Amino acid sequence: MLPHDKRAAFRAILAGPQLVCPGSVYDPISARIAQEVGFELGLLGGSVASLTILGDPDVVLITLSELAEQVRRTCRAADLPVLVDADHGYGNALNVRRTVQELEAAGAAGLTIEDTLLPQAFGAARPQLISVDEGVGKMKAALEARADPALVIVGRTGAAAITGIDDTVARAKAYEAAGVDALFFTGLKARGELQAIVAATTLPIVMGSADGELADMAFLASQRVRVANQGHHPIAAAMQAVYATQKALRDGVAPKDLKGLPSADLTRRITRDDTVKTRIADFMGVKT
Repeated sequence: MLPHDKRAAFRAILAGPQLVCPGSVYDPISARIAQEVGFELGLLGGSVASLTILGDPDVVLITLSELAEQVRRTCRAADLPVLVDADHGYGNALNVRRTVQELEAAGAAGLTIEDTLLPQAFGAARPQLISVDEGVGKMKAALEARADPALVIVGRTGAAAITGIDDTVARAKAYEAAGVDALFFTGLKARGELQAIVAATTLPIVMGSADGELADMAFLASQRVRVANQGHHPIAAAMQAVYATQKALRDGVAPKDLKGLPSADLTRRITRDDTVKTRIADFMGVKT
């Protein structure tokens, strides 16, 4: 599927009446698995990108070029539209513009641009935000940078947990006025907070988490929430599985006695073994 078609599929989700929970993806295999099990959308979060690329926690140490290459590998491997966490756009508004160009070329279906002050400021114990005006400038730069108008630009704010719901609403209204396609919120805890946002805006909503009284998917769908993240458990499960397998082998367990390995059929499907063999036969004259 062409990147433009994936972006159209993501836009259809945002325009539809249903709430979609995305599959957390971080590499080609995870994207193919998410597609195989039926996810309509993938989400490549900043935390999983940092784990995959560096093995480090999410403190914005990866570079734009590193993220773009991971996005390219992930997006080309499946027909699944992928929403990519582009953090703060790797700098000021001009850096945001470059970030959008690179990640669009890498195949992303959508990008989130947030208004958190990143990297963390010296001496700051808690997250901080850039000004609303600077945030608006970043959103405008992201929109202007698109070569494909179908690329979804999502304005993101974590103001709810930093400066409160009034500032969250003000930022949401400003980013909507700037022209973003959807709004992404983290740190919301109460239904009333979400309802205040919905009353003040008109765009589709993406939720970074849905815990406590916001865990009711039917309620979220009724409040214009079209995408709700369930967390990034797949990479955590993969980490545990690799650790257990490596430890078992180091402890002397024979490879034939290992537990939790994929079947040969699953491996063939996920790696598209039959398709590759067909191409080898058609293009190289080799029957396998």
